[in-house]
Amino acid sequence: MKPAPFDYERPSSIEEACRILSEAGGGATVIAGGQTLMPLLNLRMSQPFILVDIGRIAALQGVTRVEGGTRVGPMTRQADALADPVLAAHLPAMVTALGHVGHHQTRNRGTVGGSIALGEPAAEMPATAVALGARLEITSTRGTRVVDAADFYIGPYMTALEPDELLTGIIYPDWPEGHVVLFREVAQRPGDFALVGMVGAAVVEGDTLTRVGLAWFGMGPTPVRMRQAEAALTGASLSALDPRAMAELAVADTAPFDDHHASAEYRRTVGRRIFARTLREALQLREAA
Repeated sequence: MKPAPFDYERPSSIEEACRILSEAGGGATVIAGGQTLMPLLNLRMSQPFILVDIGRIAALQGVTRVEGGTRVGPMTRQADALADPVLAAHLPAMVTALGHVGHHQTRNRGTVGGSIALGEPAAEMPATAVALGARLEITSTRGTRVVDAADFYIGPYMTALEPDELLTGIIYPDWPEGHVVLFREVAQRPGDFALVGMVGAAVVEGDTLTRVGLAWFGMGPTPVRMRQAEAALTGASLSALDPRAMAELAVADTAPFDDHHASAEYRRTVGRRIFARTLREALQLREAA
């Protein structure tokens, strides 16, 4: 099939893009890498009146250090982010998750911000933003606001982004050097969306966990922050930690569903197992008797 007719705009600045979105009255759709949008256009599941291509806006690209964190431009290609030394040094959890996003070919076109703005519940990037405590910079002709990633996702493919707004930056807070990365996903084939996945980071000082950020993907209608597990793990002693008990708390926050790939019960069962195993291996805990 072919897309329905639409007008095409290619702004060269954030201000111009926001003006177009504002004047479109909700009839415009932003295209970044196009890895999800192009098939939807071809199938006529998306029929915008105006397609706004933000690909040549330089201010939306690149990785920079900011006070207390790292700022990633939403138009940064996933392949570029995967190879970026700043991200490797400061956000190893994000780099680990990026290595599981799609395939080599799609990462060459796909963007970090495109994935985060889309909000696919089984995707790695939205969950990583939630787990690491990212803040999302959102701009329109009305000004700029900042939303916590944990508050950005409302439902399946539904976010706090208004029709006239543009995601203009993702700011990840610093995690101490040497923090522990926690990541695991289960998919039918490499590159497929995860049936179940988890991502996060933890800070260990001596025998104590002092900071923890964790999120599920593929375990509900949005990325799911593991609030109960985070609360129980923060301040916990490694020598007294029970990974199976923590896994129960982690799964308690989820709302998985049945589909043609897996049942909700399968997702809960696998979620418990991968959480306990990942926690045990990452923190080098001994197997419980």
